[in-house]
Amino acid sequence: MNIAYSALLPHVFEGGEKLAVLAPHPDDESLGCGALLARAFGGAGAHVICLTDGSASHPGSAKWTPQRLARQRHAEMVQAIECLGGSARDLTWLGMADSRLYQADAATVATKLEQIIEGHGARHVFVPAAEDHHEDHQATACFAGALRSRHPDWKFYSYPVWCRWDDPDFCRTIARHGPVSVPSHDLRDRKRAAIHAHRSQTGQIVTDDPSGFILPPEFIERFVTQDEIFWRMP
Repeated sequence: MNIAYSALLPHVFEGGEKLAVLAPHPDDESLGCGALLARAFGGAGAHVICLTDGSASHPGSAKWTPQRLARQRHAEMVQAIECLGGSARDLTWLGMADSRLYQADAATVATKLEQIIEGHGARHVFVPAAEDHHEDHQATACFAGALRSRHPDWKFYSYPVWCRWDDPDFCRTIARHGPVSVPSHDLRDRKRAAIHAHRSQTGQIVTDDPSGFILPPEFIERFVTQDEIFWRMP
């Protein structure tokens, strides 16, 4: 990919400033921001806010009801954050309805996010890219837009997940944003472990729903082996 790496990146990318990551689902934080979070946990600190409970990934499972799956996904997310150097204290689980964020009132959600982020002293907020085609990702970007209007002094950054995978013109699509590539280097093993902590999403524990969601192995490899990508939220 022809995305520039700059040696003059803001300190937040090196763990030098406290940050918050908004994750629509459990696993987005590890896929898009795993190395970023690992640096932050080892430096100034980070807080992850997961908006949904992740319970809609296997609707055909009889063994894994939405309530049971939500509990599992919460436990997986705590484990993933621990793999990156954080702890359960570094996670806020909002538990909103999976795949239904578009039904939520943006102003109300923005107020919740504002209280959490302010409470943790973060001034750098990482948000899923509006270019992602999943409605929950787009809704989260919308919530962040409402939040940004209240805090023009905060810095907002986009991180891609699904558009990086399913947009054949990804580089051209995001070129107008001036994206930067941030190498994972020695943090790749920790990032891989964090992604694989989301066992329900890799086909390891939910076995009675053939149509349920599974992260493709090649999808995981792309996010582990390639640099992380960010741009200032437009």
